[in-house]
Amino acid sequence: MNSTSSKLTLPNLLTGFRFVAAPALLWLAWQGYPIAFMVLLAITFVTDLLDGMVARLTGQVTQFGATLDSWADVVTYLTIALCCWWLWPDVVTRELLYVGLIVASCLLPALAGFIKFGHFTSYHTWGVKIAAAAMGLTLYVLFLGGPPWPFRVAAVICILAAIEEIVITWLLPEPESNLRSVWDILKRSGRNNSQL
Repeated sequence: MNSTSSKLTLPNLLTGFRFVAAPALLWLAWQGYPIAFMVLLAITFVTDLLDGMVARLTGQVTQFGATLDSWADVVTYLTIALCCWWLWPDVVTRELLYVGLIVASCLLPALAGFIKFGHFTSYHTWGVKIAAAAMGLTLYVLFLGGPPWPFRVAAVICILAAIEEIVITWLLPEPESNLRSVWDILKRSGRNNSQL
């Protein structure tokens, strides 16, 4: 099996769907189709939930898949920010601080990884998973006319998850993937220090 076909796994195809969906989301937003945008975005969120689960269930967890997933997350969240600006400019203007926090939560951990390791990090912590779920759910509440406070709470959760990723980058001597939390790194570091 060559390296190209070994990368064409179901988890990677699910992740790859988000790269394909991004231009379609942009087009729907630019053309002013909010319902179609929200439907496609929901499908995109589902593929984000499924790719890691399918990778673990099928034993296809790879460094390539983890990195691909992280890049897909960045592309998706930046696409969402731009699309929401086009579709709901008044709401985005009102919530600009919180939208900015969510965008920063995607970009700052990536920047920290590039500064320290010279490439993109892909930790997929529980904090990031919780933040992504919170952001995804509250986005619908916000743009379908609900109160803004759940979205604001989700933005704070996103920033806390980003801070955890930056701390992980700072603690790691070399890059790793698929880490559960900063506490796992600290516990491992404590065990290593006690063995010295």
